[in-house]
Amino acid sequence: MTFKEVSAMVAGIGYPSAYYQFPETGQQPPFICFYFDGNNDLIADDSNYQKIEHLIIELYTEHKDFEAEAAVESVLSTAGMVWDRDETPIESERMYEVIFEMDVVIKGETNGE
Repeated sequence: MTFKEVSAMVAGIGYPSAYYQFPETGQQPPFICFYFDGNNDLIADDSNYQKIEHLIIELYTEHKDFEAEAAVESVLSTAGMVWDRDETPIESERMYEVIFEMDVVIKGETNGE
């Protein structure tokens, strides 16, 4: 995938989304934040042979929302992604967070373009 394809995949889930965080506070759930939090590149011949980024997709809802989670999982499955999922209530925000983590093979781009 390219970075643009990852962004389009997340947008295709159908909820408001932003990279890392929304520019202003007060975004009402459900919404999604996504970001890359590191890499696990394939190294060969003393170089980074294949770029592999660790993608985090965070789904925020007002309560446990099976339908919203299914929407995320459907888009990820269609894109051929393999993910781990974790969830936790955020009492102080009165929200529920479900985190999807996966590695993404990034191709054909430099400098995130």
